[in-house]
Amino acid sequence: MKNGYGLGEIFKNAISLVYTKIFYRGARLIRRPIYVRGKKFLQYGEGITTGYNCRIEIFDTGVGGSKKLIIGKNCKIGDHVHIAAGEKVSIGDNCLMASKIYISDINHGDYSNADNDSSPDISPDNRPLYTKTVAIGNNVWIGENVCILPGVTIGDGCIIGANSVVNRNAPQNCMVAGSPARVIKKYNGKIKQWIKI
Repeated sequence: MKNGYGLGEIFKNAISLVYTKIFYRGARLIRRPIYVRGKKFLQYGEGITTGYNCRIEIFDTGVGGSKKLIIGKNCKIGDHVHIAAGEKVSIGDNCLMASKIYISDINHGDYSNADNDSSPDISPDNRPLYTKTVAIGNNVWIGENVCILPGVTIGDGCIIGANSVVNRNAPQNCMVAGSPARVIKKYNGKIKQWIKI
């Protein structure tokens, strides 16, 4: 398939390419506008590409290492993708992300137990931040409008269906979809087919 850009798009991409070469060495193309908060906590591999209006927020929460958002090589991130990292979000090599995706390892409050600091009587903005790492494997394809929540691990070779809310782990080489997302197909390497679950 051949993609053709109009003159305006070529001009905008040329400006973004200059911006990329100055501020994001090794990246393929970082389209503007982009919002990056906490860039010192960001690590990315060669060949990363982003769409327009991406929002990358990396917070110094006092947990995690010196790099809290790690993006692998040759990842393609669509328009309006929002990634929030406070402990660690890792994205493997060769991942493809559609637009309007939200990935976060942070919650305002902890709702897994009866902590008083997460009470509905407290304003959500005043509840303490809780983090649980997110790990996305290699060769993962994430569809439009997907939401990936704290504590989730997505295995290599997964496909995440459009509009899915991923709140539990996805084993490698499977297709997940829904809200909440569940496994709907697994790839059988012996017969080279996706098998419905």
